[in-house]
Amino acid sequence: MEDRDRHAAGMKVRRSVLGDAWVDKALAGRTPFNADYQAMITRYAWNEIWDRPGLDHRTRRLLVLVICASLARWEEFRLHVRSGLDQGGFTVEELKETLMQLAV
Repeated sequence: MEDRDRHAAGMKVRRSVLGDAWVDKALAGRTPFNADYQAMITRYAWNEIWDRPGLDHRTRRLLVLVICASLARWEEFRLHVRSGLDQGGFTVEELKETLMQLAV
């Protein structure tokens, strides 16, 4: 797969997980300094990792929440809670149980 194809596939996953509004905001904030980084995470993180077989998007979302909370990455945590609930990535009950597991 060529880079442009990986980028297009990654953008589709990125938008499905985070929502169009968030992705559009992130893309609007690109600068010459961070544009290569934005392209790289779209190709690799969103395409090659998020779309791997073995874990579904729901499980990956919940793992991201636990990691963000563990690292005190609260902006990223709020983003994934909001997008997970808005995009139907997990239920409120699943979120609660994930946070209960994290707490112990």
